[in-house]
This record gives sequence, structure tokens and C-alpha cells, in this order.
Amino acid sequence: MNRGKISNILRSLRILYFIDWLHFRYEKLRFQKENNLFRHQSPEVKLPPDYLLYESYQLNYKKYYTDGVESAQWLVDNLKRHSTLRNLKILDWGCGPGRLIRHLPQITENCQFYGSDYNLRSIGWCKENLPGINFNLNSLEAQLPYKDDFLDVIYGYSVFTHLSEEKHLEWYAELHRVLKPGGILFITAQGKNYRVKLTEKERQVFDNGDLVVRGKVKEGHRTYSAFHPVDFMHLLFEKAEVLEHIEPEAIAGRGIPQDIWIVKKV
Repeated sequence: MNRGKISNILRSLRILYFIDWLHFRYEKLRFQKENNLFRHQSPEVKLPPDYLLYESYQLNYKKYYTDGVESAQWLVDNLKRHSTLRNLKILDWGCGPGRLIRHLPQITENCQFYGSDYNLRSIGWCKENLPGINFNLNSLEAQLPYKDDFLDVIYGYSVFTHLSEEKHLEWYAELHRVLKPGGILFITAQGKNYRVKLTEKERQVFDNGDLVVRGKVKEGHRTYSAFHPVDFMHLLFEKAEVLEHIEPEAIAGRGIPQDIWIVKKV
């Protein structure tokens, strides 16, 4: 039995949250020594509470920080093919506990940064610990507190991966609303590389070009998963110009990479 079938059984039995909580406790013990060492060696680094780290990334303090630096530079390198990243308004949609956005002011030029997330504790921590960035709480409902055509760049790192098809459509419309004409939207998605994680029935849906959703848990939570075939994404972005679709090559030992979609509002 593959892991996809096991996951779906746990969802049906309504015990996936409990299993995920047990995994959190395991990770806390697993990284305890390494995390204590990082705190000792890098006392200046402000770290979110453990569960916020676990829910949004993984419970490894060093990776949260150092991978955050690397991922922020990776994001900038991708965006710079299509934008100057100078004097712009940039939104981190689904910012979580600030893993990426905390590093971006240092590697861009005179940009204003905004972070939005549905997790009250994440936004509270960011507001208290990451000065100079505008943070706001949103809900699962597709409503952002920005006027039309307000933002130059929006990026969402593994956000659509935790939403239903209905919320894909609603949130894309909202992101399109607040993005300026000519503005850039950068999205990651669980594309063809993730097909190996699907059950046979899910693969049939995926290969037909339809979104695969594993729900029966709180939408937006790390345990809620969506998988994105190319045909579905092109339909989602039909009102925009797709500048790039990148399917990174999977490298053994580094996890499964997500697809990158870079689109422009026209």
C-alpha cells in the first residue's frame, strides 16, 4: 500500500491530525539537540514558536534560517528575469512565520514589503519580531485589504498546495484584482513530480488534467493537499500571460521539488 492510500485512510478515519501531532512531537525530540546548538551559536536570530515552524516548513531552526536565506535569493533570482525588483510593492501571500520575507529587504532595492497569512499566531509573531514589513491577517475567504492594482509583485510559496479547487479560483481572482497591470505573480505548485505520491485513482484524475485534492481536514492546514496538472494551471491563469513554467528535476535526497509558475497580469 503506497503512502497516498495510507494518507486517505487516515483522513477517512479522521485521525490524520492526531498522527500529524505525533509526528510534530517526534520532530521536536529529533531536532532538540541540533536546535539547542543553533540557539546557542546564533542567539541574535529570532525564531518562531516550534509548531509554527513545523506547520509551515520543518522543525529545524538552522534550516528555517539558512534555507530561508537561500530560498529568498532563489526567489529574487527567478523574479529578476522579469522585474527590476526596485521601488516596488511586494506581497508574500501566505507568509507564515516569515521564513522568506524576513530576508528580502536586504537583497532588493527600496521595495515595500507586505505579508499576509490566515494564521493569527504567525501574523502576531511576524508583527512583533520582523519590523519594517507590513503584516495583515486574512482568512480562507479570498479578501485582501489592498485596493485594486496596488501591488507590483505577489509570490505564494506552497499556498495553492493547501487549497480546494473553489478556493483556487476565488484566490486567484483576488490576487489578480490587487496586482497592477503588468505585475508579476510567482506561484509554486505540486506538479508532475508529485504524481508518484498519488494513488492509481488520483493519477487518473491528474492525468485527465483535473486538480487532485486530499481534504477531510482543515483547509489551509499542512495536511490538506492539492496536486496541480499543467492543464488545470493554464485554465487558472487564463486571464494572465504565463511567462515561465518550470518543472525542476527531482534530485535524490532533496525531497520532491514543486513546479514554478511565473505569470504577468495583462
